[in-house]
This record gives sequence, structure tokens and C-alpha cells, in this order.
Amino acid sequence: MGEVLSLQEQGESAREFIEGLIEELGLEASVSVREVDSETIEVVVDGAELGLLVGRGGATLGALQELARTVVQSRTAGPTERILVDVAGYRAKRAEALQRFTKQVAEEVVASGSEQAMEPMLAPDRKVVHDTVGDIDGVQTRSEGEEPRRYVVLSPEGALVTSDSDD
Repeated sequence: MGEVLSLQEQGESAREFIEGLIEELGLEASVSVREVDSETIEVVVDGAELGLLVGRGGATLGALQELARTVVQSRTAGPTERILVDVAGYRAKRAEALQRFTKQVAEEVVASGSEQAMEPMLAPDRKVVHDTVGDIDGVQTRSEGEEPRRYVVLSPEGALVTSDSDD
């Protein structure tokens, strides 16, 4: 473990790791770093044919992000800030699609008065669901299950719920 790294230095460390991985995989991509806020850095990978880095349902992307975070943790003596990784705009596209789907499910919950469970998903996707439903009257959410099979349940507002939500 070395010195305490600033947010920008942590981003650069993550970028270097991801660039090296891309090179080892024989892929062509550009890698940049942007500061999202005072505690979050995002490493952005752009290029063609990067599906290998995203994987099914973003699973490989999630693993890549976790690896980058672990590498940065090993290089700094201080706390690690939040490090996000996005490949070819996948996260934004995924969030938009998930928001549309969540709105449809919420409409069904309101119309039927019955709760609906969504498929298991990663924490960032669960957050999109919770945030989307937070803007819809008549519906509430809770997370259930254990990782990696944790999922969100949408229920009519005011319904009796037992929650183990930590998302």
C-alpha cells in the first residue's frame, strides 16, 4: 500500500488498470476519467465491439468495476472513493430501459392492487428501480433476498410490508 491518493489519482489508477486489461484482451478502446461528484469518479470506456466487457446483463461490467476498485484500494493508504466504470454508454442505456420497464410494472401494480417482484438484479439496477418508483404516486418498493439473487418488489402504497432493504 502506498500513499493516500486523491480522487483524481484514484481515477487515474483505475484508468491505467482498465487500459492494461483492454490491451491484454486485444480490444481497441479509449479510456477517460470524469469526476461525477466530490466522492465519485467514473472511468469511461468507448469503442466498438466492447460487449465482452459488458457481459450478460452487465455482469462482466460489474466485475470489471469491482476489480478496478480493488486495484485502487491496493494502491492507496487512505479510503477509496466511489469508482464507477461504464463501457460504451451501457449504464445510461440500461438505466433508461429499466426506468421504462419499472414504470410499466408500477402502472400494473397500481391498476391491480397486487405487488410484483422483479427479477434479481445488481445493486445499481435496484437503485434505478427504487429511484424511479420514488417519483410515482401509489407505489412503494422494497428489496428482498440475498446477493446475488437480491430483487425489488413493487407494492401498492400503504400496503403492509416487511423490508430488509439496504439499497
